[in-house]
Amino acid sequence: MAFTDHPTRTVRTNGQRIHLHIAGTIGPLILFCHGFPESSYSWRHQLDALSEAGYRAVAMDMRGYGRSSKPADLAAYSISRLVEDCVGVVEALGDSTAVIVGHDFGAPVAWTAAWTRPDVFSAVVGISLPFAARGFAALPGDPFGKVRPSKVHLDLAGPDLVFYQDYFAHPGHVAEQEIEEDLRSWLTGGLYSLSADRPMPSELAAVDLLSLPYESVVEFVRASMCIPKGEKFAVRMEVPDELPGWLSQDDLDYLVAELEHSGMRAPLAYYNNIDLAWEELERFDGRPLTVPALFIGGDRDVGTIWSQEAAARSHELVEDLRGSVIVPNCGHWIQQEHPEAVNREILAFLEGL
Repeated sequence: MAFTDHPTRTVRTNGQRIHLHIAGTIGPLILFCHGFPESSYSWRHQLDALSEAGYRAVAMDMRGYGRSSKPADLAAYSISRLVEDCVGVVEALGDSTAVIVGHDFGAPVAWTAAWTRPDVFSAVVGISLPFAARGFAALPGDPFGKVRPSKVHLDLAGPDLVFYQDYFAHPGHVAEQEIEEDLRSWLTGGLYSLSADRPMPSELAAVDLLSLPYESVVEFVRASMCIPKGEKFAVRMEVPDELPGWLSQDDLDYLVAELEHSGMRAPLAYYNNIDLAWEELERFDGRPLTVPALFIGGDRDVGTIWSQEAAARSHELVEDLRGSVIVPNCGHWIQQEHPEAVNREILAFLEGL
């Protein structure tokens, strides 16, 4: 079934309007959380696969995106509010529990929801980023959040660069201005440049990017996700002559239309709350993740590469890790670049619960 043919529903929870795409009417509830700069559409390949297997698959437009609410207050996009949205959607759909799945920024939302509300979220799948507790993005050198994220960002970038999360959170809205200037071109470049379709630099072509020493991981992050001061994020991107095979023109048109509708200020506001997330999660520090968990990464995914320390040490905090799967020849858009592999792993995980 085409994504746009799936039933939609808008629920009200926590004073917000959350728009949903729903596949399946019976079976256990599986809740999907997308990342930046996407929408529920990023789960188009998973909805049918899971509903056909007997699950009720529900993809959210996270607050700030699509037809969901876009509060003006930056603090409205804190991790606590995002987890509350997930809990509220489960309740609004008439369920008491769900399995939660997240990718990109949606991954720490899903991990945090399962970590802090195991009474609601009975299992979790994180895609691209492994569980990082207060560390949120599982950054090298401080994967579990012992240090305030903004300080880690500065150390990671060094004196001449800006980590992309700080660029996105800049109070002067510089990222918003850059993206809005030519949203289609920026989105095309971002999707292509972070995928496995972009050729690797020759010096990295024969390197196992998931077995790098710390210093090499930092060099990789600086070269790929940090920006020279005064420059734009576009300096790290390349706009292709042709779209990669996993991204059709119709796909791109849909994503562009969604972001033209929502604007970029609310999606970028997520990055203004990373330090606040670290503060809000302090009371959970030291508490393990207790529910069954699955991590799926890509061997060419920047997030999986920079978070390899957190993935390797998952056993320290995740009591019931059922798998840590790396999809080969796969960039950041994992569930879109290799949907069959992702669907297979999620369904096997669900069947084992």
